Amino acid sequence: MTKETKNTKVPSDYQPRLQKLYKEKVLPALLKEMGQKSPMAVPKLEKIVINVGVKDAREDIKALDVAREDLTAIAGQSAQVRRAKKSISNFKLREGMPIGVRVTLRGARMYEFLERFICIACPRIRDFQGFNDKAFDGKGNLNLGIKEHYIFPEIDVEKSPKAHGMNITFVTTAKNDEAGRLLMTYMGMPFRKAAAK
Repeated sequence: MTKETKNTKVPSDYQPRLQKLYKEKVLPALLKEMGQKSPMAVPKLEKIVINVGVKDAREDIKALDVAREDLTAIAGQSAQVRRAKKSISNFKLREGMPIGVRVTLRGARMYEFLERFICIACPRIRDFQGFNDKAFDGKGNLNLGIKEHYIFPEIDVEKSPKAHGMNITFVTTAKNDEAGRLLMTYMGMPFRKAAAK
């Protein structure tokens, strides 16, 4: 990244494409489908949380640094190191030991990541047939497990030779799974189509 790119200011009226899409098309469609009159009554995306577990961090702290750099490149925001909250002897885990990295995206960065994930990363998943539309947690939040972080074009395979998986949680304001599923479908999330009987 050059100095010019780093110092380029984002215009104050800048809005990611998906954020505009939500306001102009998704919101009116949800109001109509859910039979609501107030825009506050329909679900919206609140934040995206990306977690990467690094089991090799116990023996090799460099693995944690690589995972942190990778996640920072993918999210466009500095990743935090997560530490074990309690000791578990069976897993050779001690309290305070680094075990993974996490990043929480909100606002413009959240919408930008979602667009890159749907339009660029998902088509790069091997044998991709769509995500399971039952991967909701009962409260309208979508949880997805990704096996390889190489689906993101920001990753340099030479600098990150070992593939690691990640968990991506799309936190919504939906009160139930049905409303959350409706929101994520309108936002363009590629769900698996049910096989015709």
